[in-house]
Amino acid sequence: MITKDRILELLDYVKDPEIPAINVLELGVVRQVEVEPDGKAIITITPTYTGCPAMDVMAADIRKELLEAGVPAVEVRMSLSPAWTTDWITETGKRKLKEYGIAPPEKTADIRALKGEQPVVTCPQCGSTNTVMLSAFGSTACKALWKCNDCLEPFDQFKCL
Repeated sequence: MITKDRILELLDYVKDPEIPAINVLELGVVRQVEVEPDGKAIITITPTYTGCPAMDVMAADIRKELLEAGVPAVEVRMSLSPAWTTDWITETGKRKLKEYGIAPPEKTADIRALKGEQPVVTCPQCGSTNTVMLSAFGSTACKALWKCNDCLEPFDQFKCL
């Protein structure tokens, strides 16, 4: 029998195609998991931002993982409300982002942003806060490109949303 717990175990194997260090649960895009009496799984996901091209790949990967594991039918639904926030990234996900070389979001509410100032971003390579944003857009639209002035390494930072 297919259970919600089994579905959650399987979703651990579905990676973010743009950041393969973390899975869809750690990223916080999986909003709901339902299992109907006939075993059909209904997974509701929320994109990190509207129009995120990775969401189609994530949906296909979710279907593939569950079907290959014997789930008789899978439906992946997209939900835009409530909007995804970096607060939904798990602590494990944030740790894995840092280990992968991406500065995880510290918090979503930063008074400096309201004043037009740049947030303090810690370098995932050396831990320095002597960093500067090079571009508001990094390797994907949900990340910004930063550089550490101490170790001189460039790095992506997951934007707080």
